[in-house]
Amino acid sequence: MVRVLVLAPLAIVFVLVCFLAYSLLKVRFLAPAPGPVRAGGPAARALRAHVEELAVRIGSRSAEEPEALVRARDSIAGTLRDAGYAPRYQDVPYGGRTYHNVIAALPGRDEAAGLVVAGAHYDTVWGTPGADDNASAVAVLLEAAKALAGQRFRRPVEFAFFTLEEPPVFPSRAMGSGVYASSLRAAGREVAAMLCLEMVGYYPGSQGRQAFPFPLMGWFYRSVPDFVAVVGNWRSRGLVREVAAAFRAASALPVETLAAGRFVPGIDFSDHRWFWAMGWPAVMVTDTAFYRNPHYHRPTDTPDTLHYGAMAELVKGVAEAVRVLADRP
Repeated sequence: MVRVLVLAPLAIVFVLVCFLAYSLLKVRFLAPAPGPVRAGGPAARALRAHVEELAVRIGSRSAEEPEALVRARDSIAGTLRDAGYAPRYQDVPYGGRTYHNVIAALPGRDEAAGLVVAGAHYDTVWGTPGADDNASAVAVLLEAAKALAGQRFRRPVEFAFFTLEEPPVFPSRAMGSGVYASSLRAAGREVAAMLCLEMVGYYPGSQGRQAFPFPLMGWFYRSVPDFVAVVGNWRSRGLVREVAAAFRAASALPVETLAAGRFVPGIDFSDHRWFWAMGWPAVMVTDTAFYRNPHYHRPTDTPDTLHYGAMAELVKGVAEAVRVLADRP
């Protein structure tokens, strides 16, 4: 009994040391320093327009507000049509109602090759405008989709705008992403890579505060909240490296990476969880959500709190990552 009691703390220390060692040796140390991030410009204005459409003109978009979700759905689909896509609605049944995912596809040269998915949810917690959570991600994904419109890669690509990510549906399979991932599996389709954009607009820099799941992580990551994080499970560690490399090649936004297990609080708190459940590689691209943004799930999550210049840089990174992943062997 004494031996067991001694070994248990040692095992915990060993796991923590291994985790920190991995953090220390992660790919970010091989990257050049990022350039400056511009605050404005046409790209930033386009992103702000998307965010204001969702967070101001439509507002709170929860499962309890189906009319608002219909307006958001149709706004997203309209933007995609204007960019040359033919978006489709996927039924998502919940609580006696039918909600919808919005899907836009780029056919591949080899339709049998594994699919590349880039996704973001468009719903919110009740009573919140959801500018960062998650209009910021919808805006970035829309602009990335526009940048890639009409292109043809080796692999097929789908841009997926999910409904019902937030509580009370989270974390059940009734989530829009759960329905979508299950439909791919039922159709016999394989996913080569999935990028989940989750809260990507809050970059307060030296005026803000960056927290971490574990205090010691602050020794190995940027202490200034000016970076985007690419996060995956251990099985997705290769995808974490690929996506981070693409971001750094195309964008001036600083990038941090993490590949770890579910013992890290929040690591699976979005739509990528259902791709992990299917055994597919997936990463979450995020500003770190509640580890940084004090407006998380609050009425103060408004468009004026976001950094649209940083989001414009992220559009470049997301578009480049999709290109690289969709054209790889």
